[in-house]
Amino acid sequence: MQMKLNFFETHDRLTEFKKQSDTISECIKNLIENRPFGETPFYVFSHCRTDDDGYTKRLIWQPRLTKPKAQTNSMLFKVYPGTDTVKIIWMIPVREMWDQYSKDLMTESKTTYDFIQDFQFNRKELEKKEPDDLTDSQIEHIYRNLSQQARKAKQDSLVAKTSLA
Repeated sequence: MQMKLNFFETHDRLTEFKKQSDTISECIKNLIENRPFGETPFYVFSHCRTDDDGYTKRLIWQPRLTKPKAQTNSMLFKVYPGTDTVKIIWMIPVREMWDQYSKDLMTESKTTYDFIQDFQFNRKELEKKEPDDLTDSQIEHIYRNLSQQARKAKQDSLVAKTSLA
């Protein structure tokens, strides 16, 4: 079966598809530069959420020390501050788009297709701990320190406002 393609429409779709990669790189780069957990390697969990209006969708980029459960319409990366290493753990599109990543299509992506297959048939493998993950006690220690720093910053801010009044 042959299909007649509109060159300009196809080009626009491909251009938009490729721009997504730039957005992903930029968001991850910003998170690494902010070093939310200092020099500790961390996950970047990207997932889509619908706003209260029931229509508007937004992509949330969440730094985490623990690996979340795999879900559709999400991406998970592991980043290593101080290096240029970013490990792709998964990229799972919305279910309605899964066929678009199949072989011989303009949007073919073996990587994404393989993640879809893992999500369907080997989800435990996607969700298992990475060999370099922190222990629960290490994670608790980091979160406790972050909480103390936040409390101190809040107190310092209140003191500064009080002294200005």
